[in-house]
Amino acid sequence: MSAEDAAPFIFIVTGEPSGDAIGGALIAALRARTDGRVRVAGIGGERMAEQGLTSLVPLSDLAVAGVAEVLPRAPLILRRVRETVAAIRAQRPDAVVTIDSSGFSWRIAQRLRRAGETLPLIHYVAPMVWAWRAGRARRMARWYDHLLTLLPFEPSYFERVGLAATCVGHPVIESGAGSGDAARFRAAHGLAADTLLIAVLPGSRGGEVSRLMPVLGPSLQRLEGMVGPFRVVVPTVETVAAAVVAGVREWPGMPIVVRGAAEKYDAFAASRAALVASGSVALELAMARLPMATAYRLNPMTHALLDRVVKVRQVNLVNLILGRVLIGEYIQRDCTPELLAGAVAALVRDEAVRAAHLAGYDEAVRRLGAGGLSPSLSAADRILSLIAARRQQQETAQ
Repeated sequence: MSAEDAAPFIFIVTGEPSGDAIGGALIAALRARTDGRVRVAGIGGERMAEQGLTSLVPLSDLAVAGVAEVLPRAPLILRRVRETVAAIRAQRPDAVVTIDSSGFSWRIAQRLRRAGETLPLIHYVAPMVWAWRAGRARRMARWYDHLLTLLPFEPSYFERVGLAATCVGHPVIESGAGSGDAARFRAAHGLAADTLLIAVLPGSRGGEVSRLMPVLGPSLQRLEGMVGPFRVVVPTVETVAAAVVAGVREWPGMPIVVRGAAEKYDAFAASRAALVASGSVALELAMARLPMATAYRLNPMTHALLDRVVKVRQVNLVNLILGRVLIGEYIQRDCTPELLAGAVAALVRDEAVRAAHLAGYDEAVRRLGAGGLSPSLSAADRILSLIAARRQQQETAQ
């Protein structure tokens, strides 16, 4: 068997749940494109584990956000960087694919290059250089061979500094977020068809959950006085599930905590409105056409630092895609029970507000490229083509 015919071996690394979801879909696409003839290793969470990956280290060691939160974990994270670099150099994959999590994955790429490694390094999910720190594009170009972006306007920011880039589309398009079954969810949890259900998503990282949970409970208490009784569903991920379960015990609405994408999407279909932490889940909610309000609290030190450098004022991805503020964003001092309850009450009761949200969500989803080749298959095709080109170069050189 020639080198070109050998099963590709790809080392995939992510450091947070959103990257894990992308990684899981990517592994499935790689298996589909190679008829199962692909080997994978690396670091991931539950979604990548579902596709057969045994993670080198626990994802919970790495899923932290914010300057103040990362500093105490720095020794552990740097140790994990060293362990990952050593594993890559020992296992000799055909390519390394890092997904998002730039604080972790870029250190791996940098150390591999400094050690003289020439294997293809591919990064999946562009950093938001259009929002802040444009110099990061130049830094990436020193280490990576190729960048896979989610949004169509992103490649130009990197190509102008010499980093080849391909827009593969946003993974929310293939998530199934818009295909939830409301009746199934209500039957599974004993909810009547006319029971008002509110979805609350406090985030996927420990820091954001610990900061948001104390304000979300009082927000729901105020909301109850505005719209009457309701039930609450709280989709979560394993990395923060224990903290979420503990935190919702005193909330109104007898919260139902759910895990896994299928039940999350069923919950979206059954819900009337959502209160959500900033993040990629906003695009899932847009796919599900569930009106939302955004709540977010950063560590004060992290917020003070970012406030000086961020070039865009919106945090909700739907607002950024649309180029206008459709979804209410309640950040830092504005993240209060009074404002959050009022925003969700409007989403529940005001049909004009709901209609405006749904129209905006449909527009945003169209801009993300719904209807084309799935993002994960596009990414898999590009990765496999880069590996094939590298193998051909090596054979030619021999």
